[in-house]
Amino acid sequence: MKKDWAYLTRLTGGKPITVERVTIDEEDVAIDGKFDLPPLARLKAEDQVFVAVFVKSHGSIKQMEKQFGISYPTVKGRLNRIADQLDFVEVEATTAADDVLERLDRGEISVDEAIEAIKKGERHE
Repeated sequence: MKKDWAYLTRLTGGKPITVERVTIDEEDVAIDGKFDLPPLARLKAEDQVFVAVFVKSHGSIKQMEKQFGISYPTVKGRLNRIADQLDFVEVEATTAADDVLERLDRGEISVDEAIEAIKKGERHE
């Protein structure tokens, strides 16, 4: 089995592919079907490397500048371009806990109600 993580990306030339067999080696199990690749695996090989280095550098743009010999705006631009391809992640402006804390601050709920709401992950729309 080829262990080169970028082999599949190079082989497909960035064209969409469907995986039809998944094997769990340690369990001697195989599942047949049609499976999409995870969003990160659909990125071009060089973008996968860029993301891996970004994660390894703990999100340090300064480290990315040094590692790739590029400027801050170039790092930001590339990250934005990659992020645009990863539409599987949606981040809400406020979390349920923020909403609960705002309601508590306005006196709409008690501390005990706030604690309970945060435990349940409630939102008040």
